[in-house]
Amino acid sequence: MLVSHARALRNPTIKDEIVMKKQGDSFSLGFVNYPIFQAADITCVGANLVPVGKDQLAHIEQTREIVDKFNSLYGEVLVKPEGLIGKVGKLVGTDGNPKMGKSLNNTIMLSASTEEVKQIVMNMYTDPNRIHATDPGKVEGNPVFIYHDLFNQNKEEVEDLKKRYKLGKVGDIEVKEKLFKAIDAFLEPIREKRAYYENNKNLVMEILAEGTRITRLEAQKTLNRVRESMKMDYNFKT
Repeated sequence: MLVSHARALRNPTIKDEIVMKKQGDSFSLGFVNYPIFQAADITCVGANLVPVGKDQLAHIEQTREIVDKFNSLYGEVLVKPEGLIGKVGKLVGTDGNPKMGKSLNNTIMLSASTEEVKQIVMNMYTDPNRIHATDPGKVEGNPVFIYHDLFNQNKEEVEDLKKRYKLGKVGDIEVKEKLFKAIDAFLEPIREKRAYYENNKNLVMEILAEGTRITRLEAQKTLNRVRESMKMDYNFKT
């Protein structure tokens, strides 16, 4: 257990959380054990490929270490997972913070309404050194343009905005309004799907129940293999 705790504290994500929450050396056992719980969630179903953000790769690596250690002691029992990073490995917060999080209040939620999206985007962090619209602005590392690159499908528009921004020929308002329209268009089909399931809650419960049933069966199989390999199966088989 002490080894697991040491690994958890070596995890960059855990370190960042400790710094952001200013916990110092005082943190709960549940907090330290959280990466171990994540490893259990992955290994219990025999997951070999796990979709994650870039900042979650450390959790996958820690899971791989746990699997390697267990398998070296008890044989090839647990599946060693790989992390799968999508097109966007990590997205900066709307306030320019490298980490986006609900607790930091710098996110655009998938459930956000059109009005909420507009308010958030119009208040987004941009180039702090650009005081007037006629001042040349910095595009690189600018959250507004990071989001434009990812969510605005009109690439010609994006390049035009970047060019004019660098020359001081476009204001933040125009740049943000066009970003708002792009993000709102991206979220619209998600809103429609969300509304569909909100109006079909019985279907949602059926999906959750079936997923739980399948997951429980896989977890039971894994637990049985673990107990058997550790010579602890006794009468526990389910």
